[in-house]
Amino acid sequence: MSTCVLLETDGAVSTLTLNRPQRLNTITPQLIADLRSALTAAQEDDAVRVIRLKGAGRAFCAGYDIDWGAESMREAEGDEPWDPMADLAMMSRFVDAYMSLWRSPKPVIAQVHGFCVGGGTDFALCSDLIVCSEDCRIGYPPARVWGSPTTAMWTYRLGLERSKRLLLTGDPLDGRRAVDWGLASECHPEAELDDKAMALCRRIALLPANQLHMMKVLVNQTIEQMGLHTTQLIGTLLDGAARHTPEGTAFSKAALDDVRAAVRDRDAPFGDYGQEPR
Repeated sequence: MSTCVLLETDGAVSTLTLNRPQRLNTITPQLIADLRSALTAAQEDDAVRVIRLKGAGRAFCAGYDIDWGAESMREAEGDEPWDPMADLAMMSRFVDAYMSLWRSPKPVIAQVHGFCVGGGTDFALCSDLIVCSEDCRIGYPPARVWGSPTTAMWTYRLGLERSKRLLLTGDPLDGRRAVDWGLASECHPEAELDDKAMALCRRIALLPANQLHMMKVLVNQTIEQMGLHTTQLIGTLLDGAARHTPEGTAFSKAALDDVRAAVRDRDAPFGDYGQEPR
């Protein structure tokens, strides 16, 4: 039985823990399948009112497992021409999993520490609230090469200027800046993060379940009426295109040889993600 996502319930709060710490909780199809199962179990538990999402080990989630992604591209395509619509169908399954957090009738609180980057940001940005450590790093380095944010949540959560500031550079935010920019509700020293995030979950859980669902539907509908579905369709199509540009193809080939070196070469000129969070 796979344990890529752990489920633990304490009173009215269920905690889902991304559990691939040896790989910084990077995303694979199995992790997504386990997330769906754990989320469904939490949603079907009538005693649960709030869901907390966090990561085991040193990071929340360091994005897609690039080893898996590059190898999957090689196996799926070989010498065949790239089919953008097959790519869209494949990536849409991941988008639907992230959006299951958005659609959850029970509020989802993302507890972010360490790296929350690339596809890992989709877990956080599709949650309802973010509570993070002061020295975390939240960003989308695939904006530099090999990706486009499929859930397209950056602009809806940050606005035009700040989302462009991050996506035109791939730069990360630390926890303090994330709160200052309105991306996160709270930041705390990492040693206090678990207790502080749980305290917020318990506070939210004081409301009746029906009120929580109604308030979430009300706010989410505002965003959806702004065209979220269409933006996500474009973002997911562009993600496939970004992986098949000349630069994206070169990155895939380099990752097959040495994924750490490929990532280091991409990010070294910026002097950020190659360094451990302080």
